[in-house]
Amino acid sequence: MPPTPDATAPGAAVPDRGRADACPGALRLHAADDGGLARVRLPGGLLTDRQAMALIEAAEALGDGELETTSRGNVQLRGLAADCGAELADGLRAVGLLPSDTHERVRNIVASPLAGLDAAGHADVQAWVRELDARLCASDWAAGLSGKFLFALDDGRGDVAALDADVTLIAASDGPALLRLGRAAHGQPVEAGREVTAVLDAARAFLDALRGVGRKAWHLREVPELLPAGTVPLPAFAGAGAVGPAAAGAGARPGIGALPGGLSVGMRFGRADAGQWRALVAASTGELRLTPWRGAVLPGAPADRLPALAAAGLRTEPGSAWERATACTGLPGCAKSLADVRADAARALERGAPTAGGGGLPVHWSGCERRCGHPAGQWVDVLATGHGYRVTVNGPATTAGTPADVPVDVTNEEMAEAVAEARRTTK
Repeated sequence: MPPTPDATAPGAAVPDRGRADACPGALRLHAADDGGLARVRLPGGLLTDRQAMALIEAAEALGDGELETTSRGNVQLRGLAADCGAELADGLRAVGLLPSDTHERVRNIVASPLAGLDAAGHADVQAWVRELDARLCASDWAAGLSGKFLFALDDGRGDVAALDADVTLIAASDGPALLRLGRAAHGQPVEAGREVTAVLDAARAFLDALRGVGRKAWHLREVPELLPAGTVPLPAFAGAGAVGPAAAGAGARPGIGALPGGLSVGMRFGRADAGQWRALVAASTGELRLTPWRGAVLPGAPADRLPALAAAGLRTEPGSAWERATACTGLPGCAKSLADVRADAARALERGAPTAGGGGLPVHWSGCERRCGHPAGQWVDVLATGHGYRVTVNGPATTAGTPADVPVDVTNEEMAEAVAEARRTTK
């Protein structure tokens, strides 16, 4: 994972951005303890069956045989040999997953994964995704964006609008789309047909403003004084300054199982082996949409394909303790981690009570203070301390709640109870 986390708490000191960000890409691998790590950007989480198979084959031939999804709907390969970069890049180019060597790390675009599959949305954000990606790669200036800079395209249902993106476009049912910059509480109306242009203009204005004042920043939220003020109040689901499940888009994100327009499945901690990925491809109708919540939507796939997905080990039933539970890489993949957090978290979740449909805050296990991969908004923060775990109800963003240190020798049982109680008290 990237070695420097973002400052997420309101009022927190802005990190020193005097260097370029260290986010891995498909061409610039990150050296982890378990080998090289490559991150392949998938704008909107979109994958064809052919592209998915190419990733599976690359993971088997070059890596550890598994693929993991990220909180931005991208895919990571782990356990890569240091000299496999050229072979990996050639394979990605052959299936259209590496359209630009110079811009591959800035293609960070999340979009409503159920767009066009039900009646909840107000725009064809998949078309916005493709246009934005193409124009982003064709813009020389865009290569200057950080590999952490995030675009979010919300079809109006409120799922990705709360993901703390740098530039968020929100479709409306009865008026122009709204453009939100950073964490602003107000948006700017966008003329119909100019939505993607407005998104690109905002990103370029950010870079121009930084150059104008001699500042360095990765995100718009780090320089709020340089942003133009919006004029239109944002929908409540955008989470500007809000806390709790609503701020995390809890009610709008895809559920698990059969949904209008297709199927939705989850992956435990975002990781799935080659057999599970092949099951996804076999169940799909030609397209997969990876979600920012480490799952996959299969547009048009019938419900009778769910049993095969469940048999492969994918999550197909809602309401389990695994609902909205995430974890960083931990040991042995990350040398900075103080614990094998995924193994400990899995034991706690297996002992945990169901979440009654996923209510309460998300929960995230972290091996160190960096808290890599944590959710946006507030969450139940389960932090390894070197002698157990500290469970904080409201996460590191506030001091509310009562932390509880869990001794190593009783981690499994007491941690499960502490996490379950934290989730119950925040429903």
